[in-house]
Amino acid sequence: MDFFISNAYAQGAGASGGSILGILPLLLMLPVFYFLMIRPQQKRVKEHKTMVDALKKGDEVVTNGGLGGTITKVGDAYMSMRIAENVEVNVQKAAVAALLPSGTLKNI
Repeated sequence: MDFFISNAYAQGAGASGGSILGILPLLLMLPVFYFLMIRPQQKRVKEHKTMVDALKKGDEVVTNGGLGGTITKVGDAYMSMRIAENVEVNVQKAAVAALLPSGTLKNI
């Protein structure tokens, strides 16, 4: 039966020392990940924080949930927003997705 299946013999131990060429692709991927993923995300977070800190009464905003309205009161963490006549809701300032140009909600 040896003529159908060849015998498998153990080979000698290979080189145990690693080289820098094996680690080089991983080291090159770190700057790529930083410039393509981490840095743009940090930039977006910084821009959102400055936008939220600059919110004031009378600004027209859209929340992450798609609710649009005009700011009536601004607190430290929450703000009141008028979404319709005689309808005000309290939302977190961090939930604001975008600041709209003045008069945008009247055109809708």
